[in-house]
Amino acid sequence: MSQKSVNAIKVLGVDAINKAKSGHPGVVMGAAPMAYSLFANHLRVNPKKEDWINRDRFVLSAGHGSMLLYSLLHLSGFEDVSLEEIKSFRQWGSKTPGHPEFGHTKGVDATTGPLGQGVSTAVGMALAERYLAAKYNKEDYDLFNHYTYVICGDGDIMEGVASETASFAAIQKLNKLVVLYDSNDICLDGETKDAFSENVRARYEAYGWNTILVEEGSNVDAISKAIEEAKKSDKPTLIEVKTIIGAGSPNKQGTNGVHGAPLGEEETALFKKEIGWEYDPFEIPADVYADFKEKVADRGEAAYKSWEKVYSEYKEKYPELAAELEEVLTRKDIERLSKESFGFKSVGEAQATRNSSQDAINSIAAVLPTFFGGSADLSHSNMTFIKGDDLQNDENRLARNVQFGVREFGMATILNGLMLHGGVRVFGGTFFVFSDYLKAALRLSALQGLPVTYVFTHDSIAVGEDGPTHEPIEHLASLRTIPNSYVFRPADATETQGAWYLSQKVNNKPTSLVLTRQNLPILENTSFEKVSKGAYVVYETSSDFDTILIGTGSEVALAVDVARELEKDGSKVRVVSMPSVELFEEQPKEYKEELLPRSVRRRVSLEMGNTALWYKYVGLDGLAIGIDSFGASAPANKVIEEYGFTVDKVVERIKNEL
Repeated sequence: MSQKSVNAIKVLGVDAINKAKSGHPGVVMGAAPMAYSLFANHLRVNPKKEDWINRDRFVLSAGHGSMLLYSLLHLSGFEDVSLEEIKSFRQWGSKTPGHPEFGHTKGVDATTGPLGQGVSTAVGMALAERYLAAKYNKEDYDLFNHYTYVICGDGDIMEGVASETASFAAIQKLNKLVVLYDSNDICLDGETKDAFSENVRARYEAYGWNTILVEEGSNVDAISKAIEEAKKSDKPTLIEVKTIIGAGSPNKQGTNGVHGAPLGEEETALFKKEIGWEYDPFEIPADVYADFKEKVADRGEAAYKSWEKVYSEYKEKYPELAAELEEVLTRKDIERLSKESFGFKSVGEAQATRNSSQDAINSIAAVLPTFFGGSADLSHSNMTFIKGDDLQNDENRLARNVQFGVREFGMATILNGLMLHGGVRVFGGTFFVFSDYLKAALRLSALQGLPVTYVFTHDSIAVGEDGPTHEPIEHLASLRTIPNSYVFRPADATETQGAWYLSQKVNNKPTSLVLTRQNLPILENTSFEKVSKGAYVVYETSSDFDTILIGTGSEVALAVDVARELEKDGSKVRVVSMPSVELFEEQPKEYKEELLPRSVRRRVSLEMGNTALWYKYVGLDGLAIGIDSFGASAPANKVIEEYGFTVDKVVERIKNEL
């Protein structure tokens, strides 16, 4: 029966790709045996309860082979992936888009397609499982006890981010992570040997992984035995499965010709004849459905019911812990957090917003039970260390400081995996200029609606002596263009605390906090509450103002000082702090008009970064004061002066240019 079910996976994929006239049949045909072996013999999922917290996680890192996943979900009984949806593969509005999308299709555990990130995301899922097991499991009550499985390809293994996180997974001894490597020696452009020739298993052994070789990728039993062996290891496991891409296609198997294009009618007919498939397109025999029902759906439902019984008993024996867990899983734990949770300093005190962020992190950590994070080897520069806690590792599983190492991209993908798993709140930090290294993962945070908090410090040319390599210029503009995300550049400690609070209230998008190294005065009129508006008035001469100054971050205090200087010459000035452009854009048009009335055309923006955005708010007849060149190396105050961010120079420009 297993071979018939394997063939059903292959044929369903081939038929859908042919109908769509686009797609990647090679991985579907080559990896079908390992996928079937995993689903039928090991993976614990319940199609009737697809979000069960203790289900095994499955990530198809080779996301271009999405029809492999959709075939498995359909045959296993996931209602979202009906036969009609299979027939609508890659079409507008279907549940079967070209690459798997978390939140769009039930049963998809992660959005994949950008190669390498699926493997990396799975590392975060495995880390979440270990943390929650350590926190909430009790003797005889294993609420969290599941595996994270991945199918990846040669392309995933080539990507650097997979290596970053493989190294991390080994250090952390994430033994419930099992990666099935579809090793077929073919990539889109041809044979992998032209670009990729190392011994992958040896590399992973060097990282500290357990490795297994399955020489016959069509041998379902051998693959199952390898998975069983992997589950006994005290290390993460890479199972290299030697396969033939497009297996069964007489004229295309083993070549790149079957990688990224449909088989076509003629070759499909030959393929079906080769494997003895005598059914019409999209026709699946009843015994195949019965096989998947017994081996996947029924087995998964039985596992779920058994877990439910354990959980019910757990709630009776540990009511307080169970209540906390319910809050955590539903994100109702945010109700524990309020303005009063934070400590506030007095107006006039000076503090770098990275230090204010540190205070906020520790305030939140004291209230939210599964809040943790770390930094890409910069925790004491980013100020991302939870005080009084240790580094999280295999021996200290409940410690809340994670040392990600110099792996910005890897860190961000792990954070995504943690959030995809559920039950935790996480943050990660690095210097703002290095947000470039992780942007691809931040983009997937936004695409998947994951409320990861990114802490970016050293936010401007005020980095000074570290020079242009470490001074972000275009980075604010870049992050602000990512849909479904918030970017905050707070003016002082008060706004920083407010931004952190909002980052935890958000459930469907990531937040980037852009913070200073240099001290900033706590301003009189900044507001914890008004940060939620995205922009608000922090200083005003009178209600009949004729000039508007808009600032963010460290430039808000500068704007206030500039306003006072302009007043000496008779100007009437309103100063607006705009900590979050995205939040401001969400406000009603009435509020926007009230804050920035169209009648006041004399407008100036102040921000130490790219100016492009600001013409939206100052207009073509306004003045955007920023930086559209690279920075320079010198003491911070000197760099700031030379780039014109002093009261005298700003006032001079306003008088001369407006």
